[in-house]
Amino acid sequence: MTTTYTISDLAREFDLTTRAIRFYEDLGLLQPERSGPGGRNRIYSVRDRTRLKLTLRAKRLGLSLTEAKDIIEMYDSPRDTGAQLNKFLDVLALHRKQIEEQMADLQANLDEIKVHQREARALLAKQEAKAAAKPASPAATKVQKDAA
Repeated sequence: MTTTYTISDLAREFDLTTRAIRFYEDLGLLQPERSGPGGRNRIYSVRDRTRLKLTLRAKRLGLSLTEAKDIIEMYDSPRDTGAQLNKFLDVLALHRKQIEEQMADLQANLDEIKVHQREARALLAKQEAKAAAKPASPAATKVQKDAA
């Protein structure tokens, strides 16, 4: 017997909404069979489940759904594994470069924040030292003497 899944089964297993699964179907990533009145019931195969799993993995890696679909469809075609792996490596290299550039930008921003924090702390320390060393104003001294 062939294993099949309902949209609810896949939603529960992958912690997705049924709407998200229908979206992936609209993009052609999943191709369930239809049954029931008017073809309202979707029946997903093991192949659909695997494609969904690969799609979610590609998203975690930062690939677009179009890139994910291109790579996944290569596995459905009769092409050789070498071409598939080279395509996958090219896509991963591009995304790695983009993420490394983003990390460098974030590190530069973090370094700039640290500089501003040091400057602000130094200015605050000067103000506090100046306020502590400043003698009381004559009016304040008079009020203190009158109170005594």
